Amino acid sequence: MLVTAIGLMVVAVALAGPIPILLAGARWPVGSPVLALTLWQSIALAGGLSMIGSLLAFGLLPFGSDLPGGIRSLAGHLGAGTLPAGTTLTSVLMLCGALILGGHLLLNLAATFFRAERQHRRHHHLIGLLSHPVPDRPGMHVIDHDAPVAYCLPGAARSATVLSMGLLRLLDEDQLRGVIEHERAHLLQQHHLVLLAFKSWHSSLPWFPIANRAENAVALLVEMLADDRARRVVPDRTLATAIALVGSAHQVDPLGGDVVPGGGPDHPFDLVTPRVRRLLTPPPALPLPVVVAAVTCSASLLVLPTLLLFAA
Repeated sequence: MLVTAIGLMVVAVALAGPIPILLAGARWPVGSPVLALTLWQSIALAGGLSMIGSLLAFGLLPFGSDLPGGIRSLAGHLGAGTLPAGTTLTSVLMLCGALILGGHLLLNLAATFFRAERQHRRHHHLIGLLSHPVPDRPGMHVIDHDAPVAYCLPGAARSATVLSMGLLRLLDEDQLRGVIEHERAHLLQQHHLVLLAFKSWHSSLPWFPIANRAENAVALLVEMLADDRARRVVPDRTLATAIALVGSAHQVDPLGGDVVPGGGPDHPFDLVTPRVRRLLTPPPALPLPVVVAAVTCSASLLVLPTLLLFAA
């Protein structure tokens, strides 16, 4: 059990700093946003499981030599109101830390999704009042506002794509088609769920520098994924021009709140320049060894904490 606890601690430390920093600074993710996003999700899941598992394993040392036996022993001692010999304050604090951290992460995740769904319902209501539906485009709405605004609004029962009159006046037909396909991609690929998960991680651990770095990196990757779908219907240069035009000025959300170019109110950093650069100068295809390494790392990160926990 001690080896398991130390191993999980090493994994947690590696996933808390060095590995995410290397990934955030790497250039290859622009060539394959799917792989990079998969790797970020593996890092987040494995990092959280390793942190909780390490605390749990250290705390269970006085209760048994393996995880299942330790948990059974802990339950038995709690029922009897006793503690085994060798139990220290450190062990108790470790168990409490595992319980608190796990509960904090899960409750914060649930609260983040609940708040987002409530905001989406309110936004859908406002859109219904302040916009005009497009007759031949189900789910598409136009708001009478001069700023070039385009965004998707997910929902459990319905979703919407919102465009402004300013956007319709600014873009030509091909550019507008690319923007609409970009927003449709966000809805079809459920990008808001990924973003909410990383937003929850960041809000759970605001003092954790890598959480902010991960949220920003994932926000850029999902924009690139949506761009890749839009590239199927319009040329790269047309899409790049549309992105640059829409993101050329700070926008104001006509329903209240700031809209940062290309990113929305939850992602206040530059999501425009890297995307335009990527479209104008497409990165080369990833070499097969890099693809294999990324897939292997993603799978290994998901499996390693579980193996360490249950192989003790």
